Amino acid sequence: MLGIESISNEKRIFQTFPDLAAHAAVSGMEAYRALVSEAERDFEGFWARLARETLSWHKPFTKILDESNAPFYKWFEDGELNASYNSLDRHVEAGNGNRVAIIFEADDGAVTKVTYQELLQRVCRFANALKRRGIKKGDRVIIYMPMSIEGVVAMQACARIGAPHSVVFGGFSAKSLNERLVDVGAVALVTADEQMRGGKALPLKSITDEALAMGGCEAVKNVIVYKRTGGKIQWNAGRDAWMHEAVAAEQDTCEPEWVGAEHPLFILYTSGSTGKPKGVQHSTGGYLLWAAQTMKWVFDWKPTDVFWCTADIGWVTGHSYVAYGPLTVGGTEVVFEGIPTYPNAGRFWDMIAKHRVSVFYTAPTAIRSLIKTAEADAKVHPKSYDLSSLRIIGTVGEPINPEAWIWYYENVGGSRCPIVDTWWQTETGSHMISPLPGATPIVPGSCTLPLPGIMAAIVDETGQEVANGQGGLLVVKRPWPSMIRTIWGDPERYKKGYFPEELGGKLYLAGDGAVRDKETGYFTIMGRIDDVLNVSGHRLGTMEIESALVSNPIVAEAAVVGRPDDTTGEAVVAFVVLKRARPVGDEGRVIAEELRAWVAKEIGPIAKPREIRFGDNLPKTRSGKIMRRLLRSLAKGEVITQDVSTLDNPAILDQLGEAK
Repeated sequence: MLGIESISNEKRIFQTFPDLAAHAAVSGMEAYRALVSEAERDFEGFWARLARETLSWHKPFTKILDESNAPFYKWFEDGELNASYNSLDRHVEAGNGNRVAIIFEADDGAVTKVTYQELLQRVCRFANALKRRGIKKGDRVIIYMPMSIEGVVAMQACARIGAPHSVVFGGFSAKSLNERLVDVGAVALVTADEQMRGGKALPLKSITDEALAMGGCEAVKNVIVYKRTGGKIQWNAGRDAWMHEAVAAEQDTCEPEWVGAEHPLFILYTSGSTGKPKGVQHSTGGYLLWAAQTMKWVFDWKPTDVFWCTADIGWVTGHSYVAYGPLTVGGTEVVFEGIPTYPNAGRFWDMIAKHRVSVFYTAPTAIRSLIKTAEADAKVHPKSYDLSSLRIIGTVGEPINPEAWIWYYENVGGSRCPIVDTWWQTETGSHMISPLPGATPIVPGSCTLPLPGIMAAIVDETGQEVANGQGGLLVVKRPWPSMIRTIWGDPERYKKGYFPEELGGKLYLAGDGAVRDKETGYFTIMGRIDDVLNVSGHRLGTMEIESALVSNPIVAEAAVVGRPDDTTGEAVVAFVVLKRARPVGDEGRVIAEELRAWVAKEIGPIAKPREIRFGDNLPKTRSGKIMRRLLRSLAKGEVITQDVSTLDNPAILDQLGEAK
């Protein structure tokens, strides 16, 4: 680095390495501006060039962008390709079959390495096993798996036969799994007996059985089970099959199913501002293009890199930067089963040193939680490990506060690795706003500038752009290839939620507030503008948690808000009215724990409220509207100074100030 230059009391800017810039995919700000200019000058031509250079097409496309049915945009519509072929076959055909594709480290530290040739054979065998069970192009397959080579194999095998997959995070409950099975109309489910996390075996198959027993998913005729632990499980002989037995007799070749670029590659469910999770549908061609292109630009991927994204395959980050992006560029990646604090809080740093990781991508929540243990115990401090292999480090899932950014930069990156602070969403497919390590001067806490081809802006509530320095709504003005195509089974919700008429119907509304710096034009994300919380990088709808609480027989009413949290970014705070007298003392604590467990069962442990506060009622206007702004203030521990004259029951605020 050239060093740290003070700009103001609040802001410090970090220049990128001249040496890195000289060899980077985007070398310097002039190269960045040239790409931005190309996209502005010839928008469709820019994207067509990238698509031809980055992907292998079975049938070349002649159409680029179809805007005739906006906002249901189509990209490269008449082209044909296969995501699995692009991830595997073409690298083997190019003579790189012996290159290591995945370095898998299990929870207990056992390491397995799989080459591209071996991974291709495993994917083909599983694809053949799916076909033998009658699963075909267009059929939807739910994947409810631990982090594993088998999880990636299942995703790639579905892509190989043209069966859109829907991966469900292994921490979700039976009810959440059932909702997704029903909504997507799945015909098969791939799971495991159990998963290992932090030395503990956690159930998957039993949750799967419970979800299927809830009904509505009778179309599921096949459940394929990966034997991870050998733990005791129930067995349905007519429906269930062991993965290792299913693939044992299959051929290790399987011709890929060539699909149109707009064919759905996957449907991934994410929380929205209503109670029902929404199935974000992504296409094959556009999605794969941007996952690969951002590997090259944002991570400056080189054939010698060892890339490690710590995200679970149940989230979009695990799709784009575990299952598809690294493999599409022919990279070597680490896949990790466990958690960052087992067997101790030095696990990440130990793995970086052991596997000589050069590009590391994780969540601010993980960084913030590890700061505390590292500063308290020198043995697990990053400086106690050889992290010299690192050249780029990144963050994902939520904004990173400047203090954590600087600690990460100095202690993990050794004050020599550029940080790529990436902003994107499940709906965007891949990175949208991010520094480029060989080009962009970096400011702690800012995701800096949009990537070339991404026309991001900040507007007011009428859709008019605001001046730099003024906060507003983050939007994208033009379509891009990896964007959401629709919400599965609910196109009207897609239109209203992402392209609202209030903004003119043509601007993609991200749902985040943002501001651009007056001097640099850099973007800083300010947080959600809707009723969606960002907890440890995971989106949780407040209404979804409220619905779970109210479904408990003792709960009459509930309201959920978020409050800032130093470790998780936001914490869930629930205000609850029971169908009985308001509990106090130990009784309140016991009921609060019961309700937390209830939410974990209904949605998953990630949705458990950090605090539950009981009241005889909720703060409402005389017309019956809950005043959530007051609840947010209470959750933060603020003294209520706002006007409460419209409240029907102002005395209730004292009750709700007590946490359980």
